[in-house]
Amino acid sequence: MREIKKIAVLGGGFTGLSASYYLAKKGHKVTLIEKSDVLGGLAVGFKEPHWKWPLERAYHHLFSNDTDIIRFAKEIGFDRIFFKSPSTDSLYKESKNNYRIIPVDSPKGFLLFPYLSLKDKIQAGLVLGFLKFFPNIPLYEKITAEEFTKKYMGKNVWNIFFKELFRKKFGKYAGKILASFLWARIHKRTKKLGYIEEGFQSLIDHVEKKLRFEKGNLKIGISVDTIKKQGEKFIINGEEFDAVVSTLPTPVLIKIADKILPTESIKKLRQLQYLHALVLILETDKPIVHKTYWLNIASKDIPIMILGQHTNLIDKKYYGGNHIAYIGYYLEKDDPLMKMTKEELVDHLRPYLKILNSQFSILNSFRFVGPFAQPIFDKNFLENKPDFKTPVKGFYIANLDMTYPYDRGTNYAVKLGREVADLVTREV
Repeated sequence: MREIKKIAVLGGGFTGLSASYYLAKKGHKVTLIEKSDVLGGLAVGFKEPHWKWPLERAYHHLFSNDTDIIRFAKEIGFDRIFFKSPSTDSLYKESKNNYRIIPVDSPKGFLLFPYLSLKDKIQAGLVLGFLKFFPNIPLYEKITAEEFTKKYMGKNVWNIFFKELFRKKFGKYAGKILASFLWARIHKRTKKLGYIEEGFQSLIDHVEKKLRFEKGNLKIGISVDTIKKQGEKFIINGEEFDAVVSTLPTPVLIKIADKILPTESIKKLRQLQYLHALVLILETDKPIVHKTYWLNIASKDIPIMILGQHTNLIDKKYYGGNHIAYIGYYLEKDDPLMKMTKEELVDHLRPYLKILNSQFSILNSFRFVGPFAQPIFDKNFLENKPDFKTPVKGFYIANLDMTYPYDRGTNYAVKLGREVADLVTREV
């Protein structure tokens, strides 16, 4: 019979929740420690009195091929995921005061894209088809997305179709991002997008109940300042553990584990660079865009990365009959937008939003920040990214840096949680 081990899981996002669940199911004595007073990370929901459903602090949806979270939900008896096929478009500037929303979420949409020649579209379409249906190859990690696009699709495709999208997402690092990221974006996307009845909060609550049923110990609203090693044991807040799984962002992990991780490991992790997520949520009387769910802002004249018209995916009846829009950014911590209050940000963006639609009024707004939300996927990242196993026996890392080359998301968080639980069970 396998010996029961006492395991600490640091961080209560979906990686921490799923890792804790799987470890508890395997018979271990699990303690999940979360600094915030709620579980779920940025997927956690908040709710206004006139809303029927909670809303995530940052935009969330699933792809129809997100098999890890779909399988996890089925395993724990959660059957409230549904799929739709909303419109995904991009906004381009045609002339001085004229902007155009263009569908880009299908081969047909790309072939009708008006700003590239037929030759450019055919060449790029063949390469995009290859990226969509063929696996990751080593070439993608030896070349940047910009270099790859210019070489295999043509300079026009980069300059007109991709350049501004990469700049909006990665800022000054746009030219350094590896082609592996581009492959993952194309390879992963599906027309059907998923959401959860009563929001992702309902899944978080369900996982929490299952974890408590499995005798998981949840310490919510508890900070961890440092981790110490005493013989074969780890000491966290005065309590002994046989193993530790950290799902914390790497910069946070460095601060609390500097007494147990080797200097060389800390040095490597310090090389990683990140952007922070800034999200403004607007509740309006009318939609800002009428048909589009996900709008990439491909015009440099409008200082917005994406606009997600949530109520073009989910019925407005769940939000008091009003409309919900997300405005999202990835920014450096000293960016002027990061220093704006909610009111200042709304005032700053109002004239740009009126370009999209002048016939709406803002009824309410909410501002959230997600630290270290977007790693810079460059060659430096490949050389220094964390792995499940560390040089310290019994100490494991499973954080969202390790979703590379894919974008972070709940599907890969669940995948990481399951994989690290399997590894810990084999080794402790």
